[in-house]
Amino acid sequence: MADAPPEQTDRYQTTRKAWEQIWDNASVELELETARYSRSIATIEMYTPYLPKDGIILEAGSGLSAIVVTLRGMGFHVIGMDYAENALQTSRAYDPSLTLFAGDVHALPCADNSLGAYLSFGVLEHFEQGMGPALAEAYRALRPGGTLVLTIPYPNVVHRLVRLRRRLRGESLLTDDSFYESTYTRKQLESAVTEAGFIIQLVAPTSHSFTLWGLGGPFRHEGYYRTSTLAEALGQIFRVVLPWAFNFTTLVVARKPG
Repeated sequence: MADAPPEQTDRYQTTRKAWEQIWDNASVELELETARYSRSIATIEMYTPYLPKDGIILEAGSGLSAIVVTLRGMGFHVIGMDYAENALQTSRAYDPSLTLFAGDVHALPCADNSLGAYLSFGVLEHFEQGMGPALAEAYRALRPGGTLVLTIPYPNVVHRLVRLRRRLRGESLLTDDSFYESTYTRKQLESAVTEAGFIIQLVAPTSHSFTLWGLGGPFRHEGYYRTSTLAEALGQIFRVVLPWAFNFTTLVVARKPG
């Protein structure tokens, strides 16, 4: 018997509902604030040199559209898509000029070879079947020479400690049994991207200070996911001396041949 399409599985549906609840409790203004944090700016500066100025850029899983707004302000032609329609409604209320639509990363409403770039920030780790089907769709929709930009959580030291503690307690390794999320090692991520047909151009660890944020206490500052001065200072050190051990999300930039 064939597997059910991704959008028909129970975990898929509960994960989508969890995202709808997340976006109900956030705002475009808060999300834009995080896009201006130093860790976010550093990541944006790494991938924007690879983005085309002459083609459509799709953020697949755009949430409250903070990156769409940010990159549009930099002169890029960016459109957004998400399966949480409440996030799209909130985004349109903030800026009616945004081009946004509802859709699924496994069935993009885009023609073959039509996109200049495909952006995916913390999205493809949320599917039990892995990222292969979504990467295949991205490949189909990108024009020859088009750019793929991904960020995916990495199994850093903090993540491993949390998993060990949960295992010792006999708890589920998922943070929430209704919400699916995985991590990828560098090798696993590179393999998934190349198996989809892409040519990798950049692989980089990012957001080391936010790995420390996960420990709480002195590493958190008041505000929306804001890291403390201590976390920022240590993050800069770990970025140099332990770049992968304290990597929060791996940035991958790749291109479709042609």
